Amino acid sequence: MFSTVVAPIVSLLNSLMAPLLAIVGALGALYCVVLGVKYAKAEEPQEREKAKNSLKNAIIGFVLIFVLILALNLLMPIMINWVNESSNQTLITT
Repeated sequence: MFSTVVAPIVSLLNSLMAPLLAIVGALGALYCVVLGVKYAKAEEPQEREKAKNSLKNAIIGFVLIFVLILALNLLMPIMINWVNESSNQTLITT
């Protein structure tokens, strides 16, 4: 019952995972380089502190994105089995 709905979604997520990871990695690296250059060029102490905090927040954000993508990759089979088992139990009980 649910497998006909879940299968296209799972295949879409699986096909988008590698390109998504590459795009996020490239954008994250580029953004961190831009913020690093801003930090290096900052002359005022307030500008330097602001650039440093921005760089730190960007790194934390991109690490969080990578961890969430990794968690999605690891948990996807578990979620698929859960949906399939719950749909099979629904068919058996009805």
